[in-house]
Amino acid sequence: MSRRGWLLFALMSVLWGIPYLMIKVAVGGVSVPVLVFARTALGALVLVPLAARSGGLAPVRRHWRPLLAFTAVEILGPWALLSDAEHRLTSSMTGLLIAAVPIIGVLLARLTGDAERLGPVRWAGLLVGLAGVGVLAGPHLGGGSAWAIGEVMLVAVGYSIAPMIATRRLQDLPSLHMAAGSLTIAAAVYAVPAALTWPDAVPRGRVLAALGGLGLVCTALAFMVFFELIREAGTSRAMVFTYVNPAVAVVAGVLLLGEPLTGTILASFVLILGGSVLATVRRGPSAAAEPPAVDVPPVDVPVSEESR
Repeated sequence: MSRRGWLLFALMSVLWGIPYLMIKVAVGGVSVPVLVFARTALGALVLVPLAARSGGLAPVRRHWRPLLAFTAVEILGPWALLSDAEHRLTSSMTGLLIAAVPIIGVLLARLTGDAERLGPVRWAGLLVGLAGVGVLAGPHLGGGSAWAIGEVMLVAVGYSIAPMIATRRLQDLPSLHMAAGSLTIAAAVYAVPAALTWPDAVPRGRVLAALGGLGLVCTALAFMVFFELIREAGTSRAMVFTYVNPAVAVVAGVLLLGEPLTGTILASFVLILGGSVLATVRRGPSAAAEPPAVDVPPVDVPVSEESR
């Protein structure tokens, strides 16, 4: 990969690794609907004009039904559930739980007709990854934390279903149009709930900075950088960066928010990420591991477990 490719790779590892930190900051000052609306509206304001100049918006209108379904399981539900869960969970724990998406994706693919055989290595990866989730979530399965963990696991299921919709029903919709259309739909859905729960006073500066960062940096800029990375390095190489995202989420939470770095977190990190790699490995000389999802909508990449 070229020097430019490595630079884009490193940038994406950060851009899609820090949303959990910013969500944790933002939920301290605004409601969940306001957070989701701000993020989606800011992203749409940037991406919709770019999509309009890149072939117009007709492709979005032609695919509105599957795009609506995709948006529901990728943004409408997950971004609200994530934001609510981070009232009770640390950002690093949330990022690690989301890293289990490819494991869930492999299971769902098998249940929905994926004919690919799971060999011993991939089955071992599934078991190791699930053990990592158990190690991480087990000590917190009491009180409100159990509910929050359930919310995050629902997000992981949504992030596993969305790529199947993208692969099977949205193959003809360009990546930029998919992102712009999804963000626009989500912003429209959350506009009224956000208005009803709008804060009485202007939130603190750090909250406003987090909202701006989520919409402009972690969504709009991240998509533009991602498209460049795909063109520079190809899909298989480009998507590997998402294996780095959970590490970025943990480091950001520890360094910037003072979240604890415990032996349980380190052990679960090794188990979940190791299990994800093993569970998604493909046989054959050109095979490449398909990485876990992150906190933004996937592109139209023909993969079975994820495309975010």
